[in-house]
Amino acid sequence: MSAPVGTALPGAENWVAANGSGELAEAMGIEFTEFTVERTVGRMPVRGNRQTVGFLHGGAYVVLGESLGSMAANLHAGPGRLAVGIDINATHTRSATEGYVTGVCTPVHLGRTLAVHEIVVSDEQGRRCCTIRITNLIKDAPEPQSVRPA
Repeated sequence: MSAPVGTALPGAENWVAANGSGELAEAMGIEFTEFTVERTVGRMPVRGNRQTVGFLHGGAYVVLGESLGSMAANLHAGPGRLAVGIDINATHTRSATEGYVTGVCTPVHLGRTLAVHEIVVSDEQGRRCCTIRITNLIKDAPEPQSVRPA
């Protein structure tokens, strides 16, 4: 069952702690600072995620956006359901070279089978660097596989 926009699900504040943020998000230093169905916020250091000329790598923006959007969609999906990305696009409008960038993820559409989010990534001066849109398909989670002893 999903929650309406503007509603924090019980335990939402612990969702990231319980489920983790994923190996790639952890390796890139992504930190979640707000996590509700209505708004998910995270930040990522520029250092360690730059391309050869010193700009934050364009793919790093997309990783931040997908991490925020997919996790928000999974929170919306609720127990027993799973959100999986089916489309993502990014428009880069400014290059960050130092400090942190912050992504703010808000829903565009929260349905039973689709969730669409927009993520605006800004630098520490509040300048928009990238706009990302992600669409997630929501489906029933697969049944857990039993582990057989070797």
